[in-house]
Amino acid sequence: MKKYTTLKPLCYAILLAGLGSSVNAQEVAYPDRPVSLIVSAAPGGTTDLAARMIAEPLSKALGQSVVVENKPGASGGIAASQVLRAKPDGYTLLLQYSGYQVITPNIDKVSWDPVKSFAPVANVLSAPQVLVVKKDLPVNNLKEFVDYAIKNPGKLNYASSGNGSLQQVATEQLNQMANIETTHVPYKGTGPALADLLGGVVDLTITTPPPLLPHIKSGALKALVVTGSQRLDSAPEVPTAAEAGYPDLQVSSWFAMYAPAGTPDAVVQKLAGEIEKIMATDEYREKAETLGATAEFMGPEALGKYTEEELVRWKKVIDTAGIKGNQ
Repeated sequence: MKKYTTLKPLCYAILLAGLGSSVNAQEVAYPDRPVSLIVSAAPGGTTDLAARMIAEPLSKALGQSVVVENKPGASGGIAASQVLRAKPDGYTLLLQYSGYQVITPNIDKVSWDPVKSFAPVANVLSAPQVLVVKKDLPVNNLKEFVDYAIKNPGKLNYASSGNGSLQQVATEQLNQMANIETTHVPYKGTGPALADLLGGVVDLTITTPPPLLPHIKSGALKALVVTGSQRLDSAPEVPTAAEAGYPDLQVSSWFAMYAPAGTPDAVVQKLAGEIEKIMATDEYREKAETLGATAEFMGPEALGKYTEEELVRWKKVIDTAGIKGNQ
């Protein structure tokens, strides 16, 4: 009996050590099969490009395929719902556009919570906005634009890709900051909005650089400011909003990876660590620059905090402007 009681604790210790080794082996083994990256937009847009930019090198880093699946619709809701129905094990991830993550929940009812429903992994791409006006509008900088708008209240029309879009919210933020009035003209997408801006039907828009850069370089549109902290390498002549006297006009589209809430921290940290290394490479940074974007990494903690801050910031603008979805 004495020998038995002496051996019993030792057996427990060996058993626990074995279990610990098994758990650690499982963590190290992630992933042992392909990972699905659900994208909240159709192929070809910036959200899709961001997903594919990170998916290819991440596949190599993880030793397993990261398969991009486009699930557009319901302002990001279809993709978000699919990810939240998945097991929180790191094998189903979401690549979400910031407008859907922090603006849509402030405007429309959604079936998920932008903070509590997700475990933030990493921001993979950021793109500032550019304020452009039609070429024959008699202004050449932001000061002249604001002066013109003050002298012509309600005369200027701005285009957006739709009600509740970041383009609408960003322009309304400028209206509030400059105490001016411009009229919203919603379109079904950036393409039609840009076509009417080039045709002179509307006067201005604020959107991401990629579709604007060719027209800025050709002189078909006049770029007044970039709403980021730095000038664009692809359009270095365009000043930042801060340089133009509006330091708080900071508007950026960002594209971030999330996992379902409850995903093991070890899995989240592994993904974030590999993404950080990828985004630090010259190749990734150069690809971002060609899109007029930046490889601005944020890890789980920073992304979670930023998501919460953006929700609060845009809620103030949306409530003040009385912006409604589908109006």
